[in-house]
Amino acid sequence: GNDYIEFMDSYDSQGSLAPRDIVARAIDRELKKSGQPCVYLDIRQHSEEFLRKRFPNIFATCEQFGCNMATDPIPVVPAAHYCCGGVRVDIDGVTCVENLYAIGEVACTGLHGANRLASNSLLEAMVMAHNAVEHTRGVFNDTDSRHIENDARPTPDWSKGDATDPDELIVIYHNWDEIRRFMWDYVGIFRTTKRLQRAKTRIRNIRKEIEHFYWDFLITADLIELRNMASVAEMIIDSALARQESIGLHYNADYPVADGNISEKETILRRPGFHRELY
Repeated sequence: GNDYIEFMDSYDSQGSLAPRDIVARAIDRELKKSGQPCVYLDIRQHSEEFLRKRFPNIFATCEQFGCNMATDPIPVVPAAHYCCGGVRVDIDGVTCVENLYAIGEVACTGLHGANRLASNSLLEAMVMAHNAVEHTRGVFNDTDSRHIENDARPTPDWSKGDATDPDELIVIYHNWDEIRRFMWDYVGIFRTTKRLQRAKTRIRNIRKEIEHFYWDFLITADLIELRNMASVAEMIIDSALARQESIGLHYNADYPVADGNISEKETILRRPGFHRELY
């Protein structure tokens, strides 16, 4: 319609075909300028038959919300996507921890570089899974499960010590929600050093609360997930603060261009005292 204005040409020479990180930042800026809840994707030049065949799941989802892709512009906002980093592995999914493999979105295989490309998830899900299975066959093919059962040490009964049932589970869920919100607001698609420092302050305080809960109360699945979430969040924040440049998905407005001296180096985090090399 005449009420819609194309804006991507002012952000990138490729216009609407620019890489997704550039498009996401452009959308974010447009929404902040306009105060609107969304921008729109207009693909009404295609027939309904083509769209249903080419994008069956997206078409069905849009229909659930009363939007016909063939006749209506599609509301669009930036959203959290997959990570480019993760547990460092080699081409077979092998980690630095003996007999531990990592594949899929939890792993950092190097397939993505500093950005995500469409359909690269197929490499993660299919190729890396295949490689990991083939590697385990070579490592564990002589292992007899009966020997494992016979030699296994009995697992001691769980001792809760002085831990008690948590009296305020709302604290867990509040921290869970707060991490999600400030990671999106401060460590999202548009970063600044000041925002990252604010996030660092918040995650430190939250981790103190989590440790209090972890040691004083009975452990629950939600508490474990919250503890892990906070650990990953802090690693992301620290890594973002250390990388004083913008490259791929990592964009810091205070350092808007790539620095060749930094870009060539990966950010690798290890536990203190853990020095085993992967490759």
